[in-house]
Amino acid sequence: MASCLSDLVKYQRLFQMIFILGIGGSLQVGLQISMITYASVHVKKFINETWQERYGSPLHHETLMLLWSFIVSVFGIGGLLGSMGSGYLTRKYGKKKCLMCNNLLMLSAAFVMGFSKTAKSFEMILIGRLLCGISAGLGIPLHPQYAGEVSPKKLRGFANSTIPLFGALGKTLGQIMGQREYLGTESLWPLLMASCGIAALVQLVTLPFFPESPPYLLMHKGDEEGCLKAMKQFWGEGTHQAEIDDMMKEKATMKSTKILSVLELMKEASLRWQLYTIIIIIVTLQICGINTIYVYAFEVLHTAGFGEDIIPYMSLSVGLCELLSSILCSIVIEQLGRKRLLCGGYGIMALILAILTVTLTLQDWFFWMPYCSLCLILLYVIFFGIGPAGATISIRVEIFDQSSRPSAFVIGGALNWVGIFVIWMIFPFIVESLGQFFFLIFLGVLVTSGIFIYRFLPETKGMSTTEIQEEFNKLNFRKKYVPAMEKNVSEDYTFCTQL
Repeated sequence: MASCLSDLVKYQRLFQMIFILGIGGSLQVGLQISMITYASVHVKKFINETWQERYGSPLHHETLMLLWSFIVSVFGIGGLLGSMGSGYLTRKYGKKKCLMCNNLLMLSAAFVMGFSKTAKSFEMILIGRLLCGISAGLGIPLHPQYAGEVSPKKLRGFANSTIPLFGALGKTLGQIMGQREYLGTESLWPLLMASCGIAALVQLVTLPFFPESPPYLLMHKGDEEGCLKAMKQFWGEGTHQAEIDDMMKEKATMKSTKILSVLELMKEASLRWQLYTIIIIIVTLQICGINTIYVYAFEVLHTAGFGEDIIPYMSLSVGLCELLSSILCSIVIEQLGRKRLLCGGYGIMALILAILTVTLTLQDWFFWMPYCSLCLILLYVIFFGIGPAGATISIRVEIFDQSSRPSAFVIGGALNWVGIFVIWMIFPFIVESLGQFFFLIFLGVLVTSGIFIYRFLPETKGMSTTEIQEEFNKLNFRKKYVPAMEKNVSEDYTFCTQL
């Protein structure tokens, strides 16, 4: 207990930073994912009424569904645009400045959506969702990079696991605010849509009081004094020799301190299998079915046989389960490791989907079968939160070094947002066509990805960036691989001896 209290005091500034990053980062995205579900009934009604007032006739059901799907999925288009620009902006301005400007974009989006009903313009909702997507596309790559870089090696997994934790918290808050007793009413739904601006305002006001990440200051800015000052702020007083040594080794093994472009990263032979890994885990994250359960929770639960009057409260239980499982993930990730959480999570989730397909097929045979389906959905969310949610974020940060990490996040972000757009756009039509059997698509993806991760991903727990690179070099160069000799970096250690 004394040791835990000592760590809380020593790293209090770091924990404050992680909290601020979470509030303005993944929490905002979580709000966007869940609140659109609870505003859906009112927004559809608003679109239909506005259309009828303008043109004198109501929208056809198919046209309304298509328009609604586009409002939901345009968030993904914005995310793609934002993620494509995140690498360039990070190289030019640094992570801290980018995050601060990003908050202004989210505040603009909240303003536009909040006044859409007053202006009688459903197009403002579309524009606001697009701006929210751009903001999320910029912020999501920056959040884990910043959180991972300001954390010492022993807390790196914990820091990265808080990202899905704040995402789950945002989803839960969005679900709570979206209930009929709060903002999920016909008169207050614009406030629900604009609630994301509160988190952006909190981060915008507080972030200026924190420094840039130590690795960025040392390796890209050459600011040795600023690096040491930032480390002391985040990690407490001391020389921090071990962390400095790791940074120097990483800097010595980098071909240059220049940040690689996306094209250079794709051509780099020493990063080939890291790139394969990031593609697999990002695609799996989108096609495992978790986002569809949130965004189209009403449709999923309706398919499971529940009435429309209790579905909002059922959806809230989904968010609470992910929040609980994200907390558990942050506790166990440094004990179990990333690879075990990924493989185990994929396997259990695939099994749950297989059983869920059976229960959905038999739901009209027994009155208790819909409740079995609900329990399976909750279990699916729990094991997603404990396993892939936290482990995926950690792996994305850990398997790339400073020179390749921004571009790797651009590639991962592009895949992430394309997947979100495609899944959210076509999901309602898939459900109508396949019914309960649409879960089998997700099952096949999980099994395939689990086999890949088991065979090719090294365990990154407790390893430095240089050590992880050595493990991947065994795959990147195979027979040509020669274990790296310790390089002479004495001149780089001049900074260390001065400390």
